[in-house]
Amino acid sequence: MHNGVTLNPKAIEAVENLKKNSKKIVFLSNAPRPSSKVINFLLKMKMDKKYLEHVMTSGEAAMYAINQKKFGKTFYHLGPTRDISVFEKVKDNRTDLQNCDFILCTGLFDDYDNDLGYYKKLLLKHVSKKLICTNPDLIVHRGSVEELCAGSVAKVFEDLGGEVVYFGKPHKEVYDMCFGPKEKVLAIGDNLRTDIKGANNLKIDCIFISEGVHRKEFDKFSELNKLLKKYGVKANFFQRELKW
Repeated sequence: MHNGVTLNPKAIEAVENLKKNSKKIVFLSNAPRPSSKVINFLLKMKMDKKYLEHVMTSGEAAMYAINQKKFGKTFYHLGPTRDISVFEKVKDNRTDLQNCDFILCTGLFDDYDNDLGYYKKLLLKHVSKKLICTNPDLIVHRGSVEELCAGSVAKVFEDLGGEVVYFGKPHKEVYDMCFGPKEKVLAIGDNLRTDIKGANNLKIDCIFISEGVHRKEFDKFSELNKLLKKYGVKANFFQRELKW
C-alpha cells in the first residue's frame, strides 16, 4: 500500500474497487506498534479513513499477551523508543536485561540499527530467557532504503540457542484476530517469509507482489517460481505491483 514514505496510487485504486465490490478489506501489518498507531500513520499519508475499518498489527497482538503477563511480569525492552506504546499499560514493569522475566524485542536500537554483531554480544548470556518478537520481518524498505527489523535480532537470538515467541505473520494466531473460519480470504503481500508463508499456513489463496521485499533477488519475472521454491512457499497469482 505504501513504501514507508508515500502511498501507492495504483494500490489505492485496487482497494477502492474492492470496496465498491463490497469486499471486506483487512490491513494486517507486522508493525511492532498498536493498531491505532498504524491507522494514524496511514491517515497522515492521506489514506481515506473509509479503508481503515479493519487494521491489525503484530504489535497489537503482542500487547494483549504482555498486558496479561503471559510471559512473566518484568521485561527488558530491546528496540527504539518510538515503540514504547506497545507496553504503555505495563510500562512500570520495564527493567534491565539482568533482572527481567522476558525480553521484548520491537526492533533495533537507533545507535545500532545496522550492527547485528552488537546484539549477539548483548544477548549471549541471556538465552535462558524468552525473547518476544513483535515483528517477524527481517527487513523493510522505507523509500529506497533497506532497514533491519526485529526478526533479524530474533534470528540472532535463535542462533545463540534462545527461544523466540513470534507475533505477526506468518503465525496463525494473528490471523484469528482478522477474520473468521467461514470467511473466504485472499491474501496479498510482497514478503515470502511472512505474507505468502502465512497464506500457505492457513491454506488460503494469495497474490505475491514481486516488486517489494524480494525485488533484488531475481532478474526476470520468469524466475519467480525458482524464488518461491527457495523460500518453500507457493503463490496462486503474481503481480509486479498491486493494481486493479
